[in-house]
Amino acid sequence: MSDETLSAEVVLFDMDGTLVDSTKVVERTWRRFAERHGLDAESILAVSHGRPTAATVARFATQGMHVAAETAVLQAEELDDVDGIVEVPGARALLETLDPERWAVVTSADRELTKRRMGAAGLPMPRILVSADDVTVGKPDPQGYRSAAQILGVDPASAVVFEDAEAGLMAARASGAAPIVVGDYAGPAAEGLTRIPDLRPVRIQREGRGLSVRLIDKL
Repeated sequence: MSDETLSAEVVLFDMDGTLVDSTKVVERTWRRFAERHGLDAESILAVSHGRPTAATVARFATQGMHVAAETAVLQAEELDDVDGIVEVPGARALLETLDPERWAVVTSADRELTKRRMGAAGLPMPRILVSADDVTVGKPDPQGYRSAAQILGVDPASAVVFEDAEAGLMAARASGAAPIVVGDYAGPAAEGLTRIPDLRPVRIQREGRGLSVRLIDKL
């Protein structure tokens, strides 16, 4: 274990798995989808995390499946199910220390689902949110992270990104930002990156015109 300090102008967060632990809801939703269509739930869960719902449905669509209609069903189920949603440890304490103009959430969820899950976890909504409703291409494409940086008025290269999933880490890398892995993902997209167990080790402070992002207990 050791400390690390990064300089940044803004910090960008994924939601599911980074700020909000929605694992139980996500698994329930995709298992129901798999059961309805005779699919292998484990195969779906292995690739769905961090990606737009529609992209995962399209990937596993069976013959005759209407992707848009099935996506709408899944999104409705997710909106109605907040049982078991909690904050990732340290999330609320960290967000409450940040200047609203210095952070944003970039998520593959739509805006309404983001509000539901952030609220269920007791987390403050960001002033700047880039959701699935705001991009034409979702993660692993970097559009979302580039858009958030643009809205905040900075170059993506001056952003630190907290992410937990392969698709999001690929998006963050491609945007030019500096990604930090939250949680236990250790696949190829995390190669060479700093990893922290949750958000409790993170300390962010103003430093001149920018931010000092200190990781006091990196893995």
